[in-house]
Amino acid sequence: MPKIYLLLLVLLGLFIAAPASAQLYDVRPGEVNYNKRSRSALKVQVDGKASDVRDFLQDWMKSSYNIRLKGGGLLGLGKSEALEVRQIPANAISSKLINLYAIVLAPADSVAEVSLFGGFDDNTFFDASSTATEYNSLRTILQNFASAARLKAHRDWVTEAEKKVKAVEKEKERLEKNRLFLQNNTTSNLARIEELRKKNEQNLLQSRADSVSLIKNAQVLDQSRLRLQQRRDRLSALDRKN
Repeated sequence: MPKIYLLLLVLLGLFIAAPASAQLYDVRPGEVNYNKRSRSALKVQVDGKASDVRDFLQDWMKSSYNIRLKGGGLLGLGKSEALEVRQIPANAISSKLINLYAIVLAPADSVAEVSLFGGFDDNTFFDASSTATEYNSLRTILQNFASAARLKAHRDWVTEAEKKVKAVEKEKERLEKNRLFLQNNTTSNLARIEELRKKNEQNLLQSRADSVSLIKNAQVLDQSRLRLQQRRDRLSALDRKN
């Protein structure tokens, strides 16, 4: 249970930190600048870094509609080259061959804006009035992508939360292991200190006893030396008589 609570807390933190915007996942009409001209497009903003969203868009278009968008390197914050594919059959959009384009911008570090637009050729681009069927088909595709991107963002948040939970659990284990080591080490040190204290008391008692013995030894030594000198004197006197 504690692990579930921790995961929920981390997820809550991620959701709170996630950018809040009324436009997020809301497909809306707009315009893009392509080949130095303004083109009608459909736009949606989603959670995630622009580079990750661009990669996901390419994979999703390929798996969902068998459309392989290519190119489109990011140039920096708020700038991107267009992903594109030319003269392909796309039944989900039109019965004719079409050109399809997508631009992924980075209005913020954790938000990406996807613009989807297309046309029959380099001169004829879809718009809401003259090619309403194709234009509305692009809207449907982008709405489907927005739903998939939302699901991916939530899955990514869960994955990130799980990683954070594991990291926190790992740190907890490290801290607990270190705490136990320090506790055991402290207990061992205290036992060693007590042992040394007792040893010091024994040494002090022994030193005092040795000091008393040393005084007695000095007295005995003096007496022994005196007795030795007396016997030497007697021996010398006897040697002179003989």
